[in-house]
Amino acid sequence: MRIAINTRLLLKGKMDGIGWFTAETARRMVLAHPEHTFFFFFDRKPDKEFIFADNIRPVVLCPQARHPVLWHMFFQWAVPYALKKYKIDLFLSPDGFIPLHTKVPTLTVIHDLNFEHADGNLKGPHQRYMTHYFRQFAHNATRVATVSEYSKKDIEATYGIDGTKIDVVYDGSHPGYQPHSEEEKLATRQRFTSGCPYIIFVSTILKRKNLANLLTAFEQVKSTEPGNLKLVVVGSKVWWQDELAEAYDKMTHKADVIMPGHVDAKELAALMSASEALVYPSYFEGFGIPILEAMYAETAVICSNTTSMPEVGGDAVLYIDPHSTEDIAHAIKDIQQPDVRNALIEKGRLQRTKYSWERTANLLWTSMMHTIGNE
Repeated sequence: MRIAINTRLLLKGKMDGIGWFTAETARRMVLAHPEHTFFFFFDRKPDKEFIFADNIRPVVLCPQARHPVLWHMFFQWAVPYALKKYKIDLFLSPDGFIPLHTKVPTLTVIHDLNFEHADGNLKGPHQRYMTHYFRQFAHNATRVATVSEYSKKDIEATYGIDGTKIDVVYDGSHPGYQPHSEEEKLATRQRFTSGCPYIIFVSTILKRKNLANLLTAFEQVKSTEPGNLKLVVVGSKVWWQDELAEAYDKMTHKADVIMPGHVDAKELAALMSASEALVYPSYFEGFGIPILEAMYAETAVICSNTTSMPEVGGDAVLYIDPHSTEDIAHAIKDIQQPDVRNALIEKGRLQRTKYSWERTANLLWTSMMHTIGNE
């Protein structure tokens, strides 16, 4: 069988959640199925680390798809042409985008519909493109996969898709997330916070990630309990304006907020393990991979009580109302108690076993076989 995968988000040193989903699942599937040929569709010359096995044929398509106009050209012109040229039997798109006019069986992975539920989560042109086309992508795809039961129900309700067409494949954690030794943790703290304890926020900085309320809550904590606690914010500043810029500008404890920007996977795993807790106050998540990564690093978790996060966190996290800075501040104070942290970490050891990239890859492969009617 000739299987094509949209791999345009496999970018060395620049991957986000969907990029990691693509890399971890694709690598496992091509290694597990050497009897099939996989065509990886890139939009630029790929790094050799993404050519996981000999049964991969890398194909570079034009244009580089990083803007709505270019998305349209890439997926509606270049991809259909390549599907015909290489006589593809199945097309998998891990980022949700698919060609609307093709006879090739297509599986689209729609991770969440955050753009359907709130304006301002994306740049204007991106928001308009997503709300216009993703409903069409969901209806035109042979099958749809998603990463949580919450997202499945949301896709059913929002787009009117029959639930029997949607498969839940979940997410996994990067293998680098694991508990570090006390010596390693001390070295990490020395590098980033001069040895001080810290809580960590991990995400590309978007409006829906709710960093504004976290900064305000952290300011409240520092105003009542000065101490030496730091906040480390890891992620690229895609959105830094309006209430977020205002919240930061108002802080009197800016010096206690450390912003290393984007860091590589190894450094991020070290930062996660050495932190007192992950604080993840997002308004909307289709899964929330950092929650799971923190559990594998044996770090306590504070996260929102909305969307998919209670499904992923189970009873192993401290939940907050993301709209309440007082609630977030109270949780930050609670998590500094060793008995609270240790209880959550212990529960996390059990909760994390429900999710792995091996499971995701197997479920995704089953969904692909359903797509072509083999199972």
